[in-house]
Amino acid sequence: MGSIDKYIFRTTLASFVVVLVSLTGVIWITQALRGIDLMTSQGQTILTFLGITSLVIPALVLIISPIALMIAVSHTLNKLATDSEIIVMNAAGFSPIRLFRPFLFATFVVAFLVAFIAAYLAPEGLRRIKQWDAEITADVLTNVLQPGRFAQLDQNLTIRIRERQPGGLLKGIFIDDRRDPKERVSIVADHGTVVKNEGGSFLILEDGNLERFEAGKRDPALVAFGRYGFDMSKFNQNHDVTLGIRERYLWELMTPEETDPIYKQLPGQFRAELHDRFMSPVYPFVFAALTFAFLGAPRTTRQSRNFSIGGSILAVFGLRMAGFACSVMTVKSPLAAGVQYLMLFGAIGISLWIIIGGVVIEPPAGLIEAINRSNERILRLLGRPATA
Repeated sequence: MGSIDKYIFRTTLASFVVVLVSLTGVIWITQALRGIDLMTSQGQTILTFLGITSLVIPALVLIISPIALMIAVSHTLNKLATDSEIIVMNAAGFSPIRLFRPFLFATFVVAFLVAFIAAYLAPEGLRRIKQWDAEITADVLTNVLQPGRFAQLDQNLTIRIRERQPGGLLKGIFIDDRRDPKERVSIVADHGTVVKNEGGSFLILEDGNLERFEAGKRDPALVAFGRYGFDMSKFNQNHDVTLGIRERYLWELMTPEETDPIYKQLPGQFRAELHDRFMSPVYPFVFAALTFAFLGAPRTTRQSRNFSIGGSILAVFGLRMAGFACSVMTVKSPLAAGVQYLMLFGAIGISLWIIIGGVVIEPPAGLIEAINRSNERILRLLGRPATA
């Protein structure tokens, strides 16, 4: 690359990184706030909370990267136009397609990043989230039973411990069990320990009282015990993690096992997800080409770029919404995926035709006159003189 190409390439990638980090950070914060109950209700540390919520970042980057590239290309072109550098380059013999080359190099970098995230990194992060969540749920005796707090393990089961001492000794245990509609059991024990064996997980209570209220009886049955085992296996078992469609790697979507129950049940969603992964690295090329087609042509400082900027935003937004619609329809019809491929590559082809031909996309003269007349009326109504 020449010095001009390197300058444009660096400027575009630097803007892309800034926009990507900013947008991803804002959206990640909104997503992370939804999981704040991971610390409050399940007793997890801030490091665990940040670790789990940060695993969703690759999936966010996958969606945001093409948009961030569009903004970066727009910013770079606007900067070049403001400094009249595009005019100078054009006068020096740089054709629009030649000027597009460093932007294309930057797009290749972004597309490679998106392809890697779509194929491996995003599903890997979602897998780890699911596995981590299963481990936290399974280790309920260690993480949920926090001293001084009432932990509701089930809809009608509440447990509280006063303190946790070294060696796993639990002091001041209270259990309120109303899972059986025919009776209610309340247990108070001086201390207890957690025992795990082949039979499951048990909370061994010592030196306490058990009070049982049976339906239809007026007086409760009170039993003092020296040692009592409360079965906690239901809440401390190792859950088998079932991977969803978004947690599958690209090669797993390409060659799914015929015996996979999810594939048998949802083959259309497998197909839609596979085509989404294939088209993810194509969107950066589409957005970059469309943006350059609207903004890359040389203009004088008297020519407004507002229409071109607005037109590029509408074109990119409309194309992405159409892509989402095709992805949804691909679940039921494979032809929708073909329509999406034609739409994306057609947009690239039209953009390249505009770039190679040096076509300047401007609003019709009649539309500009109508806007100017409307502005004049508004200024007269406001009592301000219209500018010439």
